[in-house]
Amino acid sequence: MGIGRALRSKGHDVTMLTAEPFRRASEGAGLRFVATQSQEDFDRVTKDPDLWHSQRGLTLVLRMLSVYMREHYARIAEVYEPGRTVLVGHPLGFATRVFEEVHGAPAATVHLAPSIFRSDYQQPVQTPGIDVTGLPIWLKRSLWWLVDRWLIDRHVLPEFNQWRRELGLAPVSRVFKDWLHSPRLAIGLFPDWFAPIQPDWPPQLVLTGFPLYDEPDEHPLSAGFQAFLDNGSPPILFTPGSANRLAAPFFVAAIDASRRLGRRVLLLTPYPEQLPAALGSDAWHEPYVPFSKVLPHCAAIVHHGGIGTCAQGLAAGVPQLTMPMGFDQPDNATRLQRLGVGRWVRPQDFGGERVATELAALLGDPRISERCGRWAQAIARSSPLVDTCEALEAIVPSTAKAGSGR
Repeated sequence: MGIGRALRSKGHDVTMLTAEPFRRASEGAGLRFVATQSQEDFDRVTKDPDLWHSQRGLTLVLRMLSVYMREHYARIAEVYEPGRTVLVGHPLGFATRVFEEVHGAPAATVHLAPSIFRSDYQQPVQTPGIDVTGLPIWLKRSLWWLVDRWLIDRHVLPEFNQWRRELGLAPVSRVFKDWLHSPRLAIGLFPDWFAPIQPDWPPQLVLTGFPLYDEPDEHPLSAGFQAFLDNGSPPILFTPGSANRLAAPFFVAAIDASRRLGRRVLLLTPYPEQLPAALGSDAWHEPYVPFSKVLPHCAAIVHHGGIGTCAQGLAAGVPQLTMPMGFDQPDNATRLQRLGVGRWVRPQDFGGERVATELAALLGDPRISERCGRWAQAIARSSPLVDTCEALEAIVPSTAKAGSGR
């Protein structure tokens, strides 16, 4: 939505294609909205406990892609205008890449996190604490072959290649190796100091930085919440991810750890049924608040390791403790640790005593505070939305550049 609003301010028409729950926010941002998935289907996926499993979560998402890719393709076809439209797709938006192939449409793949990029050099971390970068190249390539063969392709390729044959396209294999990147343009929404470009990353890749869009003007803080922030020591913010409906143990550990440390605590979740019954006067719950508004008032943030939350924590200059579960989270957590601003705890070890110990180490080290300030300044000097818009405008069809593109 941040990119869409920035493009719209430059005179472009923008259409958002995504799941129904995001209609209100998208239309509130002035973007045309087309639903690719119903509220019911979205709820069914986010309520599935496998979504937050380190391996079964990817399997669940891949199976979902196989079910919906034809419908997504049809929705793209409804809004696509030849010679005027540029497609901007998420790496899991297989329908966008296929539409690009079939129609020769100008397109870009936008990557939120660096974990999607494989390399013979610095490898993305798939499991917390296990970095295989130092292994021989032949072994690293063999491991990726096994991942493709047994964890990815067998769940998506049968239906995917059947669909490709129907469209007159050649079958593909190892879709996560090279195919998912648009050959015209790939954009990484993170800075090079967070994830340096490796020699064998796609040559069409450009890094534009963290977009940090969280609708701060659309969500004013309540008077009660503002008073909580203003009257007392900086709280520690705990959030397990906005889609996480199975985080009751996370919040039990949050309350326990904050009491052990004698710290106030801010709990963020749209699902209050996950919270302990009695929070106490030193705890406050909100369903949603923009990180950019509240993190400057916080002592630290504890979260799941999602890239958006990592970026907001870096921008606010606060220490971060993560509980990475799957997807990009282990790699993001590792990169925070490399930057000297974060630590991580495995989900099975995420209890009040351990969380309190890790937070005490983060908050008691002046070197961490100095590093947090350094990276916050680096983000403040960047212009990621401007740079992303310019990269996308560079592939607008020449026939559309005289007027507004889509």
